Amino acid sequence: MNILSIQSSVAYGHAGNSSAVFPLQRLGFEVWPVYTVHFSNHTGYGEWRGPVFEPETVADVITGIEERGVLGECDAVLSGYQGGEQVGAVILDAVARVKAANPKAIYCADPVMGDVERGFFVRPGIPEFMRDKVIPAADIVTPNQFELDFLTGSEVHTVDGLLVAVDALRARGPRTVLVTSVQTDETPADSVQLAVVTDDGAWLVTTPLLPMYVSGAGDATAAIFLARWLTVEPAKALADTADSVFSIMERTHDAGTREIQLIPSQDAIAHPQGRFEVVRLR
Repeated sequence: MNILSIQSSVAYGHAGNSSAVFPLQRLGFEVWPVYTVHFSNHTGYGEWRGPVFEPETVADVITGIEERGVLGECDAVLSGYQGGEQVGAVILDAVARVKAANPKAIYCADPVMGDVERGFFVRPGIPEFMRDKVIPAADIVTPNQFELDFLTGSEVHTVDGLLVAVDALRARGPRTVLVTSVQTDETPADSVQLAVVTDDGAWLVTTPLLPMYVSGAGDATAAIFLARWLTVEPAKALADTADSVFSIMERTHDAGTREIQLIPSQDAIAHPQGRFEVVRLR
């Protein structure tokens, strides 16, 4: 299978495509990475160098791929952080081109906007663009709980409330929603959860919460889930994603580094151990 992944990239460490491409390749997918920026390192360091590509440059690369006559062979488009609405429009145009060439292709959007600890960290206008333009165009979305609250105008505190919010999001377009960083009043202490909801049901998985914050983990999560969703049924996709991502985070925590240990965790990405039980919610 072939995946067109339109995201940022970094030379050092892992974020955006530099976090998403390797897991997809390790899981056997051909990836066509298109970069929206190319920085020396992720912005969490506070200092970085490198260019932000003009929307026309990003569009030109996509057009070049189209000119090879291969968009009909593209099985999925993956996007993450979108630096501006103009780049977002280029991504949505790419999705439309891919789907025109291959109606069976899907669009997986990670609506990166913010999180509980930091609030919004994107430019003004991006959250609204994600809500009003990206969500209706997507087949799969992977918001964290903070982003789900914004996208649906809700405040999730219970599992039932989570399902209500996800159903409201699904009613606007995407049939599959993976919610990450779930912590409701019912979440066990020192734990974090992931939930997936599709037309076939809803499932929840719980993993330990490690005392750390790193960049790039969400990008890897969306990529791994997309790869699994394309090859196995939803509950299995959730279980495998949770296991692989926790393994990456566990190794990163043990290493005491701020860069996710993606390459050392490659066997856990390819061969998850099935350590966490998936509970069916409905």
